[in-house]
Amino acid sequence: MTTARRRIIYLVTEDWVFVSHRLPIARAARDAGYDVVVATRVADHGAVIEREGFTLVSLPWNRRSLNPFHELSITLQLATLYRQLKPTLVHHVAVKPALIGSLAAFLAGVDNVVNAITGLGYVFTSTSSRARFLRPIVRLGFRFLLRRANSQIIVQNPDDGEVLVRECGIDAAHIRLIRGSGVDLERFQATPEPASPPIRATLASRMIWDKGIGDLVEAARKLKDMSAPVTVILAGKPDPDNPASIPESQLKAWHEEGIVEWRGFVADMPKLWAESHIAVLPSFYGEGVPKCLIEAAACGRPIVAADGPGLREIVRDGDNGILVPAHDPSALAHAIARLAGDTAIRTRMGAAGRRLAETGFSDKQVAAETLAVYQVLARRS
Repeated sequence: MTTARRRIIYLVTEDWVFVSHRLPIARAARDAGYDVVVATRVADHGAVIEREGFTLVSLPWNRRSLNPFHELSITLQLATLYRQLKPTLVHHVAVKPALIGSLAAFLAGVDNVVNAITGLGYVFTSTSSRARFLRPIVRLGFRFLLRRANSQIIVQNPDDGEVLVRECGIDAAHIRLIRGSGVDLERFQATPEPASPPIRATLASRMIWDKGIGDLVEAARKLKDMSAPVTVILAGKPDPDNPASIPESQLKAWHEEGIVEWRGFVADMPKLWAESHIAVLPSFYGEGVPKCLIEAAACGRPIVAADGPGLREIVRDGDNGILVPAHDPSALAHAIARLAGDTAIRTRMGAAGRRLAETGFSDKQVAAETLAVYQVLARRS
């Protein structure tokens, strides 16, 4: 380990999440003089992280685990790591790392803590018995662990900030709003839409029920009944560590039935949006600001999304897309059909989406706003 004057540790559950969502921020921190350490479960992206000059620490995360002994073991490992490296600042990403990381930081005597809540997600939105069991525990954890004097909480939409204040007793002065994780505007360029028919309406995300995928499949059936020239594309793979993961057998069955076209994991996202006419996300998950929709907007694609927290940040109803009620496949189908049948409105909304991405969602802007949060903590300490 190096002994740079300033050191920051990023705590993220999965290495792919760090590379997809946090890499520009970590680069900005490195360029600002921080020695960057990434603590995460290492699968396929460890080499990418190390090529950036970051120190990589492998952790045995299990996002689905409720075993208190496992969580205690991770907490103690982190506390030991924090004591050894003596970071200037730690940056925890998502709910579970925020809770476990904040406890580890307290035990290790780390003063400066940033907790990035990337959507309150499954625990706060699901009606399952598992979520109902976890919700009061998470609220209590937030109340006691995220209220330290020299800590900041980053939320991606104002709805989540209000929940933290109202339900968890967090002082609003400790909350910073940074909308999403940003988009590389040079990589994600606005492109002309492809030839049609068919019109391709694409959902790009992990294949979990909470993304509204069941509603979209039902909407796809309605579109076929309406004889609308629309192909619904699902791009992404299941997430076995998420309790709401859709079985691969179900995805294959929908594909073979011809209701949707399931493509699995797609690495080249600019190409996917260049081949699509419409972006869709009827999520009821408790999103931060979905990166897939920020990227779609940057590529000049109109969006149909559920009217919910985080989605309203990137979809301005009637401007760059259409918001529909969650759990309403009929409204979803009619919104997609409306865009499918009107090239002019797709073009107008796509251009508005690109402007929105340029003015409020660039990765450079998000990195600068995040570094400003670090500076606030540095001044206080």
